[in-house]
Amino acid sequence: MADAVGTFAQIVALAPQHEALLDALRALAFALHPDLVEVSRPGDRAVSWGWGPKKMSEAYACALPYRDHMNLAFYRGAELPDPEGLLRGTGKAMRHVPLVGADQLDDPAIRALLVAAREERRLALRLDAPAA
Repeated sequence: MADAVGTFAQIVALAPQHEALLDALRALAFALHPDLVEVSRPGDRAVSWGWGPKKMSEAYACALPYRDHMNLAFYRGAELPDPEGLLRGTGKAMRHVPLVGADQLDDPAIRALLVAAREERRLALRLDAPAA
């Protein structure tokens, strides 16, 4: 069964206390990958970003809001370089960074994780490199 696709506003409505953080994270994702494909899945309580709409093969990151924090999750985070030790989780592939405020997005290590995840998926999908 396919995931029910919704809107970004529906994800914000699920966790309005994180609206500023979701907006800032979305802006960062688009700044680092202007042509990304964004898919909001209200049933998963998540919005994902990637090279295509398939969350487990084409997406590389997602935002999962909770009551007191939000996870910036990476579908193949276990494979990413993480010299700052930000990634949490013990799953076979997925890792996340817990976020509580938009100021955390100023950390260059967050940007580096998003870029590394984007590039990991680009290479795995054998896509051409973006024009410089």
